[in-house]
Parts: sequence; structure tokens; C-alpha cells
Amino acid sequence: MLSAPSIKMKKICLVVLSQVFLLQLRAQLCTGSLGDPVVHITFGNDNTPNGPLKAGVTNMTYVTGCPNDGSYTITNLSFGCFSNTWHLLAGDHTGDVGGRYMLINASLEPSDFYVDTVSGLCGNTVYEFATWAGNVLRPSACNGAGIKPNLTFRIETVTGTILQEFSSGDIPNSSAKEWHQYGTFFVTPATAATVVLRIRNNSKGGCGNDLMLDDITFRPCGPKVSAYADNDTTGYIDVCENDQKDFHFAASYSAGFTDPVLQWQISKDSGKTWADIAGEQGTGFTRKPTKAGLYKYRVSIAERANFASTSCRIASNITAITVNPAPSLPTFNPVLGCTGTPTRMDAPEGSDYTYQWTGPHQFSSTQPSVVIPSTQYSDSGLYRIVISVLGCVQTDTFYLHVAPGAKATVGAGGSICEGTGITLSASGGAGYAWTPVAGLSDAHIANPFASPVDTTVYKVVVTNQYGCKDSAQVILNVWKKPTVNAGPDQRIFEDESTSLHGSVGGTSVDYSWTPVVYMTNSNSLTPVVRPPDNFTYTLTGTSELGCGVATDDVVIKVYKKIKPPNAFSPNGDGVNDTWVISGLDTYPESLVRVFDRGGHIVFQSVSTEKIWDGTYKGKPVPVATYYYTINPGTGQPAMSGWVLVIR
Repeated sequence: MLSAPSIKMKKICLVVLSQVFLLQLRAQLCTGSLGDPVVHITFGNDNTPNGPLKAGVTNMTYVTGCPNDGSYTITNLSFGCFSNTWHLLAGDHTGDVGGRYMLINASLEPSDFYVDTVSGLCGNTVYEFATWAGNVLRPSACNGAGIKPNLTFRIETVTGTILQEFSSGDIPNSSAKEWHQYGTFFVTPATAATVVLRIRNNSKGGCGNDLMLDDITFRPCGPKVSAYADNDTTGYIDVCENDQKDFHFAASYSAGFTDPVLQWQISKDSGKTWADIAGEQGTGFTRKPTKAGLYKYRVSIAERANFASTSCRIASNITAITVNPAPSLPTFNPVLGCTGTPTRMDAPEGSDYTYQWTGPHQFSSTQPSVVIPSTQYSDSGLYRIVISVLGCVQTDTFYLHVAPGAKATVGAGGSICEGTGITLSASGGAGYAWTPVAGLSDAHIANPFASPVDTTVYKVVVTNQYGCKDSAQVILNVWKKPTVNAGPDQRIFEDESTSLHGSVGGTSVDYSWTPVVYMTNSNSLTPVVRPPDNFTYTLTGTSELGCGVATDDVVIKVYKKIKPPNAFSPNGDGVNDTWVISGLDTYPESLVRVFDRGGHIVFQSVSTEKIWDGTYKGKPVPVATYYYTINPGTGQPAMSGWVLVIR
């Protein structure tokens, strides 16, 4: 036997269930208030894994391309499927191009093509079931006689008891892709937390009966619940961060609850998630000022026995409170002005900021930054700035004090040799700050010693006893010390010439070569030289400004022509007793070999002497003609010839 509250709830459910809507084109079927979806099947999007439905949900075959009879796919685009027969289906019913839906080519025989178990429901509670579906067939397809999908939706207990059933009727086709929402209401049994959703396609397959399915939802539905802040029914409130007040929310709900519990909630992410506000479970709620941001508020409600489960709650309308940040104010107060110099006053800049400056002598400006070009004592006084943005206003005042301006003077600049220094001088104030600080003995005195590496412009900021500043600058030229490079050492052959490759660096440097012999132009850094023997040249660089002298040497190695004699007489008379090869001493790596007519080596030398005395193994060789080879080394070609030994 039902208790009085249960009988009352049943009557309410019967009233709600009598308002079943078919073929709806709006996003909510419930005429009261809804809770958050307990189940929301969207089939995913580009950011979620793709693939078939979980096992047991459908009797159809999953494919990754265009589905044929008895198959389906999960997709966001049907481009290329059955050209001129199906609509181009880009995106789900919400218009999200990346959102997926279930695309179905129906079985040849009517069947329950979608069966799923829905858990987490509350007992003895009204729920709205809703889904979106559409006919994907073009009106002209199948000679205008395409089969229309016809669906039956059934909500039943796990034991098969039908809780609610309704039909979509024939889902019409249209000239463009068109989604339709279908839904109904049902009441869960007192002890049931799980139901079964069964969707049956009553039409047979063939030409047509092709459909799309998306966004299956189960949401608790109940009496109308309202919540407003200070009777503002717009749902949108804008306030300024620096001018907030307390907002007093009040909730009301229509008849139908026996023992309800209310809970005020807040969302700080535009309604994606909601959090219970601790301790706020009355019909009223006072919101205190917060920092800038977007805050959404609502009240949720459920019978006390079900309140602990969020799937049992319904929720009121939402009130969004936007707290606009107050514009920033200048940080100066007071402001120092100095006679004869510009005074600049800057306000923080921001998007959509407006400005209004006022001051002495009808001073006015609407710019974020203002400048008094040449400040005078008469400019002293109280200034005011008003900054506005999105209706939020900040006001500030400050006093401009005008003091005698500073006058910076510096001594004349100068020039120094690299590695030396000079004392700078400045005057006109009580404090000094030189930049750059590199090369200075002290950057905060009037007369620092400066020894920069390169020519430098030094700037000094002078501050007088009132805090006014002025600046001046001085240039200190640095003469670079002379540097010279005579170039790489070189090798040439006798009677050949070569160019030297000297270079000189520094400031105003004169240069010269010594000695100047065997040289074509001693005033050139690249003179042509032709020494007869090994020779060393010195390049000297002299600073014309007195910054020193630098030198560097280059060695010219001269290889002589090799002139072997073609005869000698090793008879001991002191005349031509040895075979001496002229010029070979300049080739220390050379190899000399002498052969008899039979090709035997009678003399070989790799020493620096390379002198043959006409003997072989300590005995005089016979008078005859002998043959020689000379390999000079140093990359030069070998040479050969003959020599006559005469006794």
C-alpha cells in the first residue's frame, strides 16, 4: 500500500507523463526544471578515441567507411557516401564540425538496433529521456519513394517491465540535413536504479531507411525551480570589482516536493562543472563581493531521501554575474616637476580604457599620458585623473610639486692611447651617475678616471638637492696601438720572385720594410721581393700619435738551382778530386745515387754533404761513365744524368 507522499508523487508523475512530446525541434522536453544529465552519449569528437560501440549495444556491424545495409559507423562526415543519395553530413547536431554521431544503414528487417543499460538513476524519480535523430536520405533519392526510418523508443526495467514507450513515426526527409529531437518521460520504480533503453527501427531495409543518431540523454525532471538575485530575472548581471555589493538570491519551487533539500551551487568555468557552496541550503543565499571573473549561480533540489545523489537533483535557472576588473591607477603620488624641463604623467593603459585629466589653469586631457613641455612654478597644484572601462571607474588625485631644475655640465672630451686613461669631469648637482660603467674607476662621482677599450660616449645624469635631474655627455676617443703582421714565411727558387703579404692595424699607423734590398716597392704592404739567398724582412708599424711601435718578421727560403758537374778526376792532385753538386746544399732532404753501367749503386748519400770521392767500398772505381739520379725532395721533380770519372 502506498503512503500519502508516494500517492502524491505518483499523481505528479502522471501529470508530467501526460505531456509526452514527439518530433520536437527544441532542446528541452521537460516543462518543469531539469537536472544535469545522468547519461549523455555524444559518440565523441576529434579529441576522443574512435571505434565501435561497446559489445552488446547494437546488432549491426561496425565499419570505418560508408555503411551498407545492416552496418553503421561513428563519424563526423559522410562525404562521398552514396553520392546524390545521402546528404553531406558534416558535424553533429550541435554544429560542432568535429563532433561525431552514429550513422546507420538499417537492416533489411525491423530490429532492435540499439539496446543499452542505463545505471545510476534514483528510485521513484521522473526522468526525461531525449535523443536527436534525422533522415539522411535526399527527397529525390529512390525516385522520391525512399523508405523513411520509423523508430520506437522503449524504457524498461532490467526484468522487462515497460516503463514508457513511444514512436517517432516516419522521420521525414528534407532538402537539407535536419535533426529532430524525440523524447519522453518515465518514472523509475522505488527500488530501481537501472533501466534499459531499447531503440527499434520498425521500417524494413532497401532503398532508404538510413538515419543518424546523436546526443542520448537521461536527466531528472521535476517541478519548476527558480532562483534570482535581487529579483533580477535577466540572468545576467555586470558589476565592477571596486564597486560591488552583496547580492541576495532567493529560490522558489512549485508544488510537487514532499521533503525537499536545496543546495546553492557555483560554477567558475562557464557552467562546465558545478560545486556545492558549503553551508548554503536555505531558500536564500547572500553572495559576497569577489575578485574579477565570471561566476554562475543556481540552486539544486531533491527529496531528502535522494539528495545525496546528484543524479536525483534538478536545478534552477542560472544567474551569471560578471565582475569586471577595475582599471588600474597611476602609482605616483606626489609628482616632482622641475623648471624648464618636461613633466610626464603616465596612466596605465588597457583595452577600452577612457581617461579624463584635469588640473590647474584649466588643464585637461583625454590621453593616457600627458606632458607639460616646459614646467614652470605656476604648474604646481592638484591634478585629478578619472579612468573608466566597461562602466567601472577609478579616480585618483595627486599634487605636482615644482622645484628648480638641474643643469649638468661636463668637461671637454679627449683622445687617449689604448691602455691608458683620462679623468672625466662633471658639475651641476649633488649626485652623479655615469654610463656605461665599463672602464670607469667609479660611476657615481663627479670626476671618475676613464680607461675604455674603445671609443666611448659617456653620459652623466646629474641630480640636484631637490631631486631634479639633467644629463650631458662627452666623447672619449681611443687610439688603437699599432699591430703588424709580416705574413707567412715563404719558399722560392733561385731567380724567382714572390709577393709579401703584410698587414697593419691601429689608429694612424705608419709602416716600413727593412731592409729594402731585392724589393720592388718598399712603400707597399705587398711588395715583390727576389732575394738571391735565404732572407728575412721586417715590417715595422709606428703610431703617428705616439701610441708605440710594433714589428714582425717574414723569412724567405731560397732554393738554389742544382748544377751537377759531368766529370771529375779523383787522382789526388788536389784538383777536381771530388764530385760536388752546386746548389744541392739548399735541399737538406735530397737523395743522390750513382750507378755503374750494370745498374749497381756505387754511391748514395742522404746527408747534407752529398760529395763523392770516386770510390766504392773504400776502393777507387774504374775510369768510366757513371749515371746518377737526384731527388731534391720538397715536392720537386727528380733529375738524372751522367758523370765521367777520369784518373
